[in-house]
Amino acid sequence: MFPSAQASLDPSRSASSEGDASEFLTFVLGDEEYGVDILRVQEIRSYEPVTRLPDAPDYVKGVINLRGIIVPVVDMRLRFRLPSAEYNATTVMIVLSVVGRVVGMVVDSVSDVLHLSREHVRAVPDIDATIDRRFLTGIGTVDDRMLILLDIERLMGHEIMGLVEEAA
Repeated sequence: MFPSAQASLDPSRSASSEGDASEFLTFVLGDEEYGVDILRVQEIRSYEPVTRLPDAPDYVKGVINLRGIIVPVVDMRLRFRLPSAEYNATTVMIVLSVVGRVVGMVVDSVSDVLHLSREHVRAVPDIDATIDRRFLTGIGTVDDRMLILLDIERLMGHEIMGLVEEAA
């Protein structure tokens, strides 16, 4: 379904092979573009209905059975307190390997895989606001694009791993 992104999910082209550079799978939520370390991405799937879990946070949509593995699914729009959106043909689930567990992340769409050298990644600016910078690794800049780079292990790990442990 996503041949260009799927073809780029080749671990041999990882950040470690370039030393100074990293590859990020980029995706869209609302008007913003985000990036996650390509080495955390297991696969990209069309969105499919989930089994809702009782008393789970709103952003945890539920779980799916992925080839015998029960996978929690997080709606990133809700996790980042963005307005909810109708799921449509471009809505996808990015399946990630996080802290040795599998987690699904629902996003509006997948953009591409970007190779960012160190000089294309800027520090997250100090903002006098209540944003949690622990989950951000930087701001990627390529041409006229700006990407919010996520530390997906910290973001998913601290809230979701308890749910994953219980489901396992």
